[in-house]
Amino acid sequence: MPLRRLTSPDPRRSVATVDITTETFADTIEKNDIVLVDFWATWCPPCRAFGPVFEAASEDNLDITFAKVDTDAETVLAGQAGITSIPTLMAFREGVMVFNQAGALPKSSLVKLIDAVRELDMDEVRSQLAEADQPA
Repeated sequence: MPLRRLTSPDPRRSVATVDITTETFADTIEKNDIVLVDFWATWCPPCRAFGPVFEAASEDNLDITFAKVDTDAETVLAGQAGITSIPTLMAFREGVMVFNQAGALPKSSLVKLIDAVRELDMDEVRSQLAEADQPA
């Protein structure tokens, strides 16, 4: 069952991002077509700068799940994800990680990333992954 957009107290506006935890991470990735995950912390200035860019993109792309992971609260998840620098942005399409980069993206780069993830031929991506898993 896909995540549903939460309704804010103002009925004209939906909450476009979701907080995910160690317990909800796998389900979020597996049950949604496209998921962008922002690993962040409150004390991180680049994270605070990227937050509004990520939020605005989420409001413009309601067909995509925009998830946030507070690395201070979710240390186990951050460790499992190999997070060594924040902010880190990951993109998943059909359960496959297709992007993983540390650093705050400007709006134009985030828009290009979203477009690129949407345009991926996932059959080709899976084929390339299968070839990479073959012994040499």
